[in-house]
Amino acid sequence: MKFGVFDHLDRNDLPLGEFYRARLGLTQMYDEAGFHAYHVAEHHATPLGLSPSPSVYLSAVAQRTTRLRFGPLVYCLPLYHPLRLVEEICMLDQLSGGRFELGVGRGVSPFEAQIYGLDYAQSAEKYDEIMRILMQALDTDELNHAGKHWTFERTPMHLQPVQKPHPPLWFGVLKRENAALAAARGGNMVTLLDASETRRMVDVYREGGGTGLAGKGVFVVVDSDGGKARARANAAYAQWRDNFHYLYYRNGKSPVFGERAQTFDELQAQGKAVAGSPAQVLDYLARDVAEAGVNYLVCQFAFGAMSTQETRESIALFTQDVMPALSREHALM
Repeated sequence: MKFGVFDHLDRNDLPLGEFYRARLGLTQMYDEAGFHAYHVAEHHATPLGLSPSPSVYLSAVAQRTTRLRFGPLVYCLPLYHPLRLVEEICMLDQLSGGRFELGVGRGVSPFEAQIYGLDYAQSAEKYDEIMRILMQALDTDELNHAGKHWTFERTPMHLQPVQKPHPPLWFGVLKRENAALAAARGGNMVTLLDASETRRMVDVYREGGGTGLAGKGVFVVVDSDGGKARARANAAYAQWRDNFHYLYYRNGKSPVFGERAQTFDELQAQGKAVAGSPAQVLDYLARDVAEAGVNYLVCQFAFGAMSTQETRESIALFTQDVMPALSREHALM
């Protein structure tokens, strides 16, 4: 059983410079606590994501950590020139001594694609072509590719990743075909679904030959006082929800996969979050992990209006009282 962290880097009330310093400080805490990896979202023109260029932010993470693995979950491939992306991946893997985790995806927001002048209807074919380019470019010293959108002829690849043939692949999974794709490409998978739906995705992944980490994302807030944890979680989540819906509401639309829960309590009832005392959080997650059949738990500690100090206290209690006990329980299953 491994533990990871997911971070939207969504807007709060801190000035931007202080915001980034606070988040980078948290990555040092994750590093020291023994989390496996730190995954960041990519979003554009929205308060949901203040890391629109994940490579820039992650280069700072590389220099502030020593053991923690890290990467985007996911790079929105259709928004990139493939050669530039390959070079950034190689740099990050080298800067970190081979700790980079390569999350890839199409991108979920048609509005963010439109801002970049991308026809969202073409994003799937661009994603497929860039994936083919990446897989070749990361494992060769000369790139040759002739496709619909990009052509490379005897392009020298002087930058190489530490990890061969490429850094570990990660896929966000909301549908069965995504789980099957993750397995077919020898990657790892993460869902943001409830336990029963996650179990269906994990089964598809394993049946397809997937042998990597199969993870489930969950919002986590821990306090010695369970009532205080729930109140804190609901207050913080309200701002996260506003950040999440911002770009859709601005364009008079609903999110692609539907409205998010109105409150944190409702989100917890849906099986996607937990707030409480260490014992309450442990009980919830032990049942959740067992039902979902995952071997990787991806926690979202920092979100919305949650203060840096509140986040640090939550992480400390989780790593001290929840993570070791959950590891022991999982080992006995």
